[in-house]
Amino acid sequence: MTGALTAAAVQMNAGDQLDNNLARAETLVEQAAAQGATLIALPEYFYLMPADDSARLKLAEDDGDGPLQTRMASLARRLGIWLLAGTLPLRAARPDRFFNSSLLYGPNGGRVARYDKMHLFGFDDGGDRYAESDTMQAGDAVVSADTPWGAMRLSVCYDLRFPELYRALPAPTLITAPAAFTRATGQAHWELLLRARAVENLAFVIAPGQCGRHPGGRETFGHSMIVDPWGEVLARQEDGEGAAVARLEFSRQADWRQRLPALRHRRLGDGTRSTSQHGD
Repeated sequence: MTGALTAAAVQMNAGDQLDNNLARAETLVEQAAAQGATLIALPEYFYLMPADDSARLKLAEDDGDGPLQTRMASLARRLGIWLLAGTLPLRAARPDRFFNSSLLYGPNGGRVARYDKMHLFGFDDGGDRYAESDTMQAGDAVVSADTPWGAMRLSVCYDLRFPELYRALPAPTLITAPAAFTRATGQAHWELLLRARAVENLAFVIAPGQCGRHPGGRETFGHSMIVDPWGEVLARQEDGEGAAVARLEFSRQADWRQRLPALRHRRLGDGTRSTSQHGD
């Protein structure tokens, strides 16, 4: 892959007012497009960060039909951009669950890919408890989108802790990871995980996040960033709303992959057998 792309990872401090969140998301996407970005990614839950997660369930839409999806498709078409609509709630078979779905739209407003978050975050330290599985249904498929820049592997937030998701073929040129990392886990692991996923896949990682305090007292980490295949952070939006914007040089990626052909050197996952051994 040769050529270049200007990408943006939008950072938001979404609240519990749907219309306000959507308007703010559109403004931030417009600002990133004005900076020359042609691939713009919104964070997880950009449409709603409520005190009660069940509020998202009430907004769940049928696949391909609903005001949230229509608005994102229209935004991509109006600006002529590739738009990753962070995550949106799509209906699941169970009426008390929804899919947390990352949707990619092309410049004509057509949907290119849908990925349902596969790994659902859960945390319980005896005091604080958080379980996405209370309201969400896990996806069951790895998704790669065909783009002009190569394969894009879609993922969401907690997926970053499961590197095998990114190892499935085709090897991704781009990885997207919209997130709402908590402040505690973000301070410890956010940049570490993003740079690791970039280096081990020799891929660009675009990671937009939520930031600040939200209704109910939840606090997210922010620090949205774009990382190159060598692990360098090309752009970062540390605190507050805005966007990390960077130029991605695919000729450099091709050069790194040629000089360090780690993707061709892989052994595990290609049928290599595994054994468990012990001494006498």
